[in-house]
Amino acid sequence: MRKTPNAELVAYVEQAILPHYATFDAAHREDHARTVIAQSLSLAQIINDSPRYVNDDGTKTLVDIDMAYAIAAYHDTGLVEGRDTHHIASARIIREDKTLLKWFTPEQIEIMADAAEDHRASSKRPPRSIYGRIVAEADRDIDPIKIIRRTMQFGFAHYPQLDKEGHYERTLEHLHEKYAEGGYLKLWIPESPNAERLAKLRDIIRDEVMLRQIYEKIFAEPRNC
Repeated sequence: MRKTPNAELVAYVEQAILPHYATFDAAHREDHARTVIAQSLSLAQIINDSPRYVNDDGTKTLVDIDMAYAIAAYHDTGLVEGRDTHHIASARIIREDKTLLKWFTPEQIEIMADAAEDHRASSKRPPRSIYGRIVAEADRDIDPIKIIRRTMQFGFAHYPQLDKEGHYERTLEHLHEKYAEGGYLKLWIPESPNAERLAKLRDIIRDEVMLRQIYEKIFAEPRNC
Protein backbone atom coordinates (compact mmCIF):
# COMPACT_ATOMS: atom_id res chain seq x y z
CA MET A 1 0.00 0.00 0.00
CA ARG A 2 1.02 3.61 -0.57
CA LYS A 3 2.66 5.38 2.35
CA THR A 4 1.74 8.91 1.24
CA PRO A 5 -1.70 10.31 0.37
CA ASN A 6 -2.92 11.02 -3.15
CA ALA A 7 -1.36 14.24 -4.46
CA GLU A 8 -4.63 15.57 -5.92
CA LEU A 9 -6.43 14.95 -2.63
CA VAL A 10 -3.67 16.78 -0.76
CA ALA A 11 -3.90 19.73 -3.18
CA TYR A 12 -7.68 19.96 -2.62
CA VAL A 13 -7.32 19.83 1.15
CA GLU A 14 -4.59 22.48 1.10
CA GLN A 15 -6.72 24.81 -1.01
CA ALA A 16 -10.26 24.21 0.24
CA ILE A 17 -10.15 22.70 3.75
CA LEU A 18 -7.14 23.74 5.83
CA PRO A 19 -7.72 27.51 5.35
CA HIS A 20 -10.93 27.18 7.41
CA TYR A 21 -8.86 26.53 10.52
CA ALA A 22 -7.64 30.14 10.44
CA THR A 23 -11.01 31.22 11.84
CA PHE A 24 -10.95 28.92 14.88
CA ASP A 25 -9.59 29.53 18.39
CA ALA A 26 -5.83 29.52 18.97
CA ALA A 27 -5.80 25.89 20.09
CA HIS A 28 -7.40 24.69 16.85
CA ARG A 29 -5.66 26.59 14.09
CA GLU A 30 -4.01 25.13 11.00
CA ASP A 31 -0.94 24.00 12.93
CA HIS A 32 -3.17 21.73 15.02
CA ALA A 33 -4.77 20.23 11.90
CA ARG A 34 -1.35 19.58 10.37
CA THR A 35 -0.15 17.93 13.58
CA VAL A 36 -3.16 15.61 13.59
CA ILE A 37 -2.56 14.80 9.92
CA ALA A 38 1.09 13.91 10.55
CA GLN A 39 0.23 11.86 13.62
CA SER A 40 -2.56 10.04 11.78
CA LEU A 41 -0.29 9.07 8.90
CA SER A 42 2.35 7.84 11.35
CA LEU A 43 -0.16 5.76 13.31
CA ALA A 44 -1.62 4.34 10.10
CA GLN A 45 1.83 3.14 9.10
CA ILE A 46 2.41 1.59 12.53
CA ILE A 47 -0.83 -0.36 12.16
CA ASN A 48 -0.06 -1.44 8.58
CA ASP A 49 3.40 -2.67 9.64
CA SER A 50 2.30 -4.46 12.81
CA PRO A 51 1.00 -8.07 12.83
CA ARG A 52 -0.88 -7.26 16.05
CA TYR A 53 -3.76 -5.59 14.21
CA VAL A 54 -6.17 -8.08 12.66
CA ASN A 55 -9.82 -8.02 11.60
CA ASP A 56 -12.57 -10.14 13.13
CA ASP A 57 -12.06 -12.76 10.42
CA GLY A 58 -8.36 -13.05 11.20
CA THR A 59 -7.10 -11.10 8.18
CA LYS A 60 -4.52 -8.34 8.57
CA THR A 61 -5.93 -4.86 9.24
CA LEU A 62 -4.75 -2.46 6.55
CA VAL A 63 -5.40 1.26 6.80
CA ASP A 64 -6.13 3.29 3.67
CA ILE A 65 -3.69 6.20 3.82
CA ASP A 66 -5.98 8.53 1.86
CA MET A 67 -8.84 7.92 4.28
CA ALA A 68 -6.62 8.50 7.32
CA TYR A 69 -5.35 11.74 5.76
CA ALA A 70 -8.78 13.11 4.88
CA ILE A 71 -10.31 12.28 8.26
CA ALA A 72 -7.50 14.13 10.02
CA ALA A 73 -7.84 17.14 7.72
CA TYR A 74 -11.60 17.41 8.32
CA HIS A 75 -11.78 16.33 11.96
CA ASP A 76 -12.28 19.82 13.46
CA THR A 77 -13.92 21.61 10.53
CA GLY A 78 -17.21 21.48 12.44
CA LEU A 79 -15.86 24.13 14.83
CA VAL A 80 -17.38 26.59 12.38
CA GLU A 81 -20.67 25.78 14.19
CA GLY A 82 -19.25 25.88 17.72
CA ARG A 83 -17.27 23.58 19.98
CA ASP A 84 -19.96 21.58 21.78
CA THR A 85 -21.16 19.62 18.74
CA HIS A 86 -18.22 20.20 16.40
CA HIS A 87 -17.57 16.47 15.99
CA ILE A 88 -21.11 15.97 14.67
CA ALA A 89 -20.78 18.97 12.35
CA SER A 90 -17.41 17.70 11.08
CA ALA A 91 -19.04 14.37 10.18
CA ARG A 92 -21.80 16.17 8.28
CA ILE A 93 -19.26 18.32 6.40
CA ILE A 94 -17.49 15.14 5.23
CA ARG A 95 -20.78 13.58 4.09
CA GLU A 96 -21.84 16.74 2.24
CA ASP A 97 -18.53 17.41 0.46
CA LYS A 98 -19.24 15.83 -2.93
CA THR A 99 -15.70 16.53 -4.12
CA LEU A 100 -14.56 13.64 -1.93
CA LEU A 101 -16.36 11.27 -4.33
CA LYS A 102 -13.42 11.81 -6.69
CA TRP A 103 -11.28 9.71 -4.35
CA PHE A 104 -13.63 7.71 -2.11
CA THR A 105 -16.70 5.51 -2.39
CA PRO A 106 -19.88 6.44 -0.48
CA GLU A 107 -19.11 3.59 1.91
CA GLN A 108 -15.64 4.97 2.61
CA ILE A 109 -17.04 8.46 3.13
CA GLU A 110 -19.48 7.10 5.70
CA ILE A 111 -16.62 5.40 7.60
CA MET A 112 -14.69 8.68 7.48
CA ALA A 113 -17.67 10.66 8.78
CA ASP A 114 -18.16 8.18 11.63
CA ALA A 115 -14.46 8.49 12.50
CA ALA A 116 -14.65 12.29 12.66
CA GLU A 117 -17.73 12.03 14.85
CA ASP A 118 -15.97 9.56 17.15
CA HIS A 119 -12.74 11.53 17.61
CA ARG A 120 -13.83 13.65 20.56
CA ALA A 121 -11.95 12.78 23.77
CA SER A 122 -15.02 13.13 25.95
CA SER A 123 -17.03 10.58 23.96
CA LYS A 124 -18.68 7.99 26.18
CA ARG A 125 -18.09 5.14 23.71
CA PRO A 126 -15.03 3.87 21.83
CA PRO A 127 -14.53 4.76 18.15
CA ARG A 128 -16.43 2.49 15.78
CA SER A 129 -13.51 1.73 13.44
CA ILE A 130 -9.74 1.68 13.27
CA TYR A 131 -9.98 5.06 11.52
CA GLY A 132 -11.81 6.56 14.47
CA ARG A 133 -9.14 5.20 16.79
CA ILE A 134 -6.39 6.68 14.63
CA VAL A 135 -7.80 10.23 14.52
CA ALA A 136 -8.82 10.12 18.19
CA GLU A 137 -5.26 9.11 19.11
CA ALA A 138 -3.65 11.59 16.72
CA ASP A 139 -5.81 14.38 18.15
CA ARG A 140 -4.28 13.67 21.58
CA ASP A 141 -1.13 15.63 20.83
CA ILE A 142 0.16 15.13 24.36
CA ASP A 143 3.07 17.49 24.52
CA PRO A 144 2.81 18.55 28.20
CA ILE A 145 3.66 22.23 27.70
CA LYS A 146 1.50 22.49 24.59
CA ILE A 147 -1.44 20.90 26.42
CA ILE A 148 -1.17 23.38 29.29
CA ARG A 149 -0.81 26.30 26.87
CA ARG A 150 -3.82 25.19 24.80
CA THR A 151 -5.90 24.77 27.96
CA MET A 152 -5.02 28.30 29.00
CA GLN A 153 -5.63 29.71 25.51
CA PHE A 154 -9.11 28.20 25.48
CA GLY A 155 -9.79 29.82 28.84
CA PHE A 156 -8.53 33.21 27.69
CA ALA A 157 -10.79 33.04 24.61
CA HIS A 158 -13.95 31.73 26.28
CA TYR A 159 -13.76 33.04 29.86
CA PRO A 160 -12.38 36.60 29.52
CA GLN A 161 -14.08 37.59 32.78
CA LEU A 162 -11.70 35.43 34.83
CA ASP A 163 -8.69 36.97 36.54
CA LYS A 164 -5.28 35.34 36.75
CA GLU A 165 -6.19 33.08 39.68
CA GLY A 166 -9.50 32.21 38.07
CA HIS A 167 -7.73 31.07 34.93
CA TYR A 168 -5.31 29.01 37.02
CA GLU A 169 -8.14 27.24 38.83
CA ARG A 170 -9.94 26.55 35.54
CA THR A 171 -6.72 25.21 34.00
CA LEU A 172 -6.06 22.97 36.99
CA GLU A 173 -9.63 21.67 36.98
CA HIS A 174 -9.52 20.83 33.28
CA LEU A 175 -6.14 19.11 33.50
CA HIS A 176 -7.38 16.89 36.33
CA GLU A 177 -10.70 16.17 34.65
CA LYS A 178 -9.14 15.16 31.32
CA TYR A 179 -5.49 14.12 31.75
CA ALA A 180 -4.83 13.02 35.35
CA GLU A 181 -5.22 9.42 36.52
CA GLY A 182 -8.92 8.62 36.21
CA GLY A 183 -9.45 11.42 33.66
CA TYR A 184 -11.68 10.87 30.69
CA LEU A 185 -8.96 10.90 28.04
CA LYS A 186 -8.33 7.41 26.62
CA LEU A 187 -5.44 6.22 24.47
CA TRP A 188 -6.56 3.89 21.71
CA ILE A 189 -3.27 2.73 20.15
CA PRO A 190 -0.69 1.38 22.63
CA GLU A 191 2.21 1.95 20.22
CA SER A 192 1.50 5.66 20.12
CA PRO A 193 4.15 7.92 21.65
CA ASN A 194 1.30 9.51 23.59
CA ALA A 195 1.59 6.91 26.36
CA GLU A 196 5.00 8.19 27.48
CA ARG A 197 3.97 11.82 27.01
CA LEU A 198 0.83 11.34 29.09
CA ALA A 199 2.93 9.92 31.93
CA LYS A 200 5.12 13.06 31.83
CA LEU A 201 2.07 15.34 31.84
CA ARG A 202 0.65 13.50 34.84
CA ASP A 203 3.93 14.02 36.69
CA ILE A 204 3.55 17.78 36.12
CA ILE A 205 -0.09 17.77 37.22
CA ARG A 206 0.89 16.04 40.48
CA ASP A 207 3.70 18.55 41.09
CA GLU A 208 1.77 21.77 41.75
CA VAL A 209 4.97 23.81 42.19
CA MET A 210 6.17 22.85 38.72
CA LEU A 211 2.70 23.33 37.24
CA ARG A 212 2.44 26.81 38.76
CA GLN A 213 5.86 27.77 37.35
CA ILE A 214 4.78 26.66 33.87
CA TYR A 215 1.48 28.50 34.26
CA GLU A 216 3.22 31.74 35.26
CA LYS A 217 5.56 31.55 32.25
CA ILE A 218 2.75 30.95 29.78
CA PHE A 219 0.50 33.59 31.37
CA ALA A 220 3.22 36.18 30.74
CA GLU A 221 3.40 35.33 27.01
CA PRO A 222 1.72 37.61 24.45
CA ARG A 223 -1.78 36.35 23.76
CA ASN A 224 -3.22 35.58 20.34
CA CYS A 225 -6.76 34.36 20.98
